[in-house]
Amino acid sequence: TIRIVTDSTCDLPQEIIQQHGIGVVPLYIHAGGREYQDGVDLSRREFYERLPSFHPAPTTAVPSPEVFRRAYDRMAEEGASEVLSIHISVKLSAMADIAREGAKITKTLPVTVLDSRQLSLGMGFQVLAAAEAAAAGRTMPEILAMLEGQISRTHVFAALDTLEFMRRSGRMNFALATLGTLLQIK
Repeated sequence: TIRIVTDSTCDLPQEIIQQHGIGVVPLYIHAGGREYQDGVDLSRREFYERLPSFHPAPTTAVPSPEVFRRAYDRMAEEGASEVLSIHISVKLSAMADIAREGAKITKTLPVTVLDSRQLSLGMGFQVLAAAEAAAAGRTMPEILAMLEGQISRTHVFAALDTLEFMRRSGRMNFALATLGTLLQIK
């Protein structure tokens, strides 16, 4: 059986993750002088409620390859014969690259790592589709072909209430954030 592993940026509800037996490797969040595992030590709701009070701005970090190896080995222990590991776009995070490193040191089963080229639910929908296809008995090549078609048809858009956190995180410079705020661009 093929099992699916992803990271916490997929934003799927916990019920869906449990229902489909999806493995989730959490991203690390450094905020307020502490380190949190995304979705484990700090829920999304808590994060966004506390975001304005975090100084300096929170930063994120990917887990080690060893964390991925343990996640893949856990799938093998639960009866998986193969793992498809789907992660946030490599243009946004090193998560897929680190997952590949974890796959290289995994000796229990073959692991295919897929760059979703998405974030949030754009990736979450791929994870869910892959889990459903695996449950239906589809092969790895069939699942990958289906996902490639889905990737090309999926586009994620975001509307931000403020550009302040983009500026504080370094993803937007001061001048651009100020101009965007003055022009009320969201």
